[in-house]
Formats: sequence, C-alpha cells, structure tokens
Amino acid sequence: MPTLWCWGCGDGVILKAFIRAIDKLGWEKDDICLVSGIGCSGRFSSYVDMNTVHTTHGRTVAFATGIKLANPEKHVICVAGDGDALAIGGNHTIHGCRRNIDITLILINNFIYGLTNSQTSPTTPQGMWTVSQKAGNIDPTFDGCKLAIASGASFVGRENVTAPKKLEKLIYQALAHKGFSFVEALSNCHINLGRKNKMNSAMANLDWIDSITVSKKKYDAMTPEEQLNLLPTGILKQDTEVAEYCDMYAEIIKVHQGERAKITQDDFVKKI
Repeated sequence: MPTLWCWGCGDGVILKAFIRAIDKLGWEKDDICLVSGIGCSGRFSSYVDMNTVHTTHGRTVAFATGIKLANPEKHVICVAGDGDALAIGGNHTIHGCRRNIDITLILINNFIYGLTNSQTSPTTPQGMWTVSQKAGNIDPTFDGCKLAIASGASFVGRENVTAPKKLEKLIYQALAHKGFSFVEALSNCHINLGRKNKMNSAMANLDWIDSITVSKKKYDAMTPEEQLNLLPTGILKQDTEVAEYCDMYAEIIKVHQGERAKITQDDFVKKI
C-alpha cells in the first residue's frame, strides 16, 4: 500500500504490526478510536479504517483521555512520535500514565524530529548531528520507558522494527491490557537522522538500532557498566492489580447519584 512515508521508513512496519494485532483481538472497527498527533507518526490515522482523530502537536493523550471518559467501553489508542509525546506532550504523557486510564500509547521513536527536518528530539543520542545542534547533540538522551514506569503506567514495553513479529506480539499484549499501556517502537529515520550521521541507508540505520537494543532477560543479567547506552526490549513492566481510572470514575458517579436520590426522597418526605 503506498504511503506518504519515506521509502524504507519503519512506520509502515509498525502500522502492519498494529493492524495484525487488532485483527487477532477481533475488535470491531466501530469500537476503536485511533488518536494521532503531529509529525510523521501523525499520518498513522490516515491509513486505517476505524474512528480516527488527528490532533494538535503533543495533545494525543489529552484528546484520548476525553474520548475514553466519554466512551469507556470503546478501545482508545494513541500514536505519537518521540518529540510529540516526550517534548511538547510530555506533561500529558505523564498524567495519562499516573491516572492509569485504559489507553494504549504507541510511541514511535526514531530519535529525531523527522517531519520538520532533523531538529534534536528528547531521544536523540548525544554527539549526533542535528540541524539545531550541528556541532553534535549535547543534551542527555531521554528514556521514555523509564518515564512511563516512574509515572505509574501499568504496562510498559519496547520493541524494534527489525523484529516485526515481536513488535506485533507486544502491541497485542498492550492492547489487551486494562490500564495505561506504553509501547515504545524503535524505528529508523535514515533520511533525517541516518544519512546525516554516517548511516546512509535504511539498513545501516536499522543495524545501528539493533546494536543498541538487547532483550530484557539479557539486559538484566548485565552489569551496570555493560548496560550503558543499551535499551532493553520486551515487556518492562506489567501490573494487573492497579485500579483503572474509568472504573474509579464510574464508582464516584454511582455514589453521587445515590446521594442525590436519597436527598430527593428525604425532601419529598419532609414536604408531605
């Protein structure tokens, strides 16, 4: 299927993994709402046949929260880039995690602001060339999964587009989980990151991503020194016991509706 993404872009791999996961879950299209933001990942919603909302920069989780609270029985999914969800939208991501609202956030991390032509993003590795830091990025690299874990997301996972079957399984598990699910999909931007940092092809960029990822099992067996500059993949956290936000909100509504009904009855008795 033709898309507006650059040739060799990993976003297409993530899209296919997402569609296969949805198919395995057997969800009806009318029961799903996909919310996307601004950037390359924002085009995600253009290629699926389901309810979609294309929002403003950084506001995917905010829009999705409103949609979910209004339709708690529906499946709400966000797709955002590393700049979208961790920079301008970082605040919304944090509070989506801490509320544990039943939303899945698929964060496509290509380590750069791709659509706006190569500015430094929160996940750009130190030393890499960007148009906003041409002498090399001096900002410390940010780990979105650690942020999600610390903020209270009940499901956190990471996978690489070079392992599409594992990515599909991870997305499936995240979608099936009740609570806030954070999935970081590591992808290549060989046009705006790779070829400007001595990775002149999609495969070279993907080989670099392979070199900085390792399974969580292997990662946990490493020393702290060996873990430096490596990203663990797989399920990094899953808690099925923590309360979900929409369920808690529904309980509050029941309590208040009961109190209003009692007050109305008491007033009626007094008047008689």
